[in-house]
Amino acid sequence: MAKYQLHVEVLPRFLPEQSAPEQGHFVFSYTITVTNTGDIAAQVISRTWNVNDANGHTEKVKGLGLVGRQPLLQPGEKFEYTSGTRLHTPTGTMHGSFFCVAEDGEKFDTDVPMFVLDALSASGGGRTLH
Repeated sequence: MAKYQLHVEVLPRFLPEQSAPEQGHFVFSYTITVTNTGDIAAQVISRTWNVNDANGHTEKVKGLGLVGRQPLLQPGEKFEYTSGTRLHTPTGTMHGSFFCVAEDGEKFDTDVPMFVLDALSASGGGRTLH
């Protein structure tokens, strides 16, 4: 087991009730579960997202914490949150990273692998594991 390691699961969902496809507005939520699978407590300090639509437009989003929180996760602990994004196309992707600081002061990044946002499928995307 790695000393500094977070496991990330993503479950995206299309929100038709908040979308206006005829106006090019497609709204998605995504639920992120972060689990500390390392040997030492670690705190998520900030996040960076790359949001890509089907037309090749990319928006980079950076900010402190996860939905306003900077969770400190002991080994084995989980933190789950739901957030959202809007696209101008019915499909797109997101990927990013979390900047973390371990209890011993070590800094590390956790990658969030690319996941699909899809208004055309029943689920709105697939579960992504990292």
